[in-house]
Order: sequence, then structure tokens, then C-alpha cells
Amino acid sequence: MSAAGAIVTKRVYDPATADDGFRVLVDRLWPRGVSHERAALDLWLKDVAPSAELRVWYDHRDERFAEFTRRYLAELATNAALEQLRALVAEHARTTLVYGAKSPRNEASVLAELLGGAEG
Repeated sequence: MSAAGAIVTKRVYDPATADDGFRVLVDRLWPRGVSHERAALDLWLKDVAPSAELRVWYDHRDERFAEFTRRYLAELATNAALEQLRALVAEHARTTLVYGAKSPRNEASVLAELLGGAEG
């Protein structure tokens, strides 16, 4: 839980619910097979996502998650979109970081931990 409220993560393929609060897609690519209506997003903040090179390298391989996290945090250190996300989190009682990956070990989980929440 952050000072502003809860930060949670949720797969875009799971139904949106009223208690999701402000929904932000944090993937660089739009999730396959999901309409904009079904995604029910308040914002698509693709600039906060990992670089294409890092995303391809990670390939959601569990044994690479620690190194992925280290590299992604290094990218975020100079990422203006992270400050935009921090401001949005501060404005809302609950923010849901939405992602498309099957694995919950992804950029949304890294962002949630970085921003002070890890529910979801």
C-alpha cells in the first residue's frame, strides 16, 4: 500500500471490476485479442514499459527475472514516464497496473514494488 492508496497488478485478460480503480496498461505492445472496450483502461502508458530489447531478452523466463528486474530498474532511472505514473498513483485511491503476460513476474510487478504496493 502506498501513501496514496493501493497499487495492484492484474492481467488484461481478467475482467475489469469496479474496485480496480484507475487502470493503467504498462505494456509496450497492445495485448492480442483484447478490444479497447474490454480492456477498460484509463490510460495506456507504453513509455513506462521495458525497452523492446529487454522485453525480448527476458522472454518471461523465470531464471532471468532477477536480472530483468535489475536491468528494468536501470532503464526506469531515466524514464520520464515513471514520474507520470507516480503522479497518477498519488492522485488515485487505487491504481491497477494492467499487463498481458501469462506470468505474474513481469514489468507490472516490478513497477508495483517500486511504487510501494505489491497486491494483486
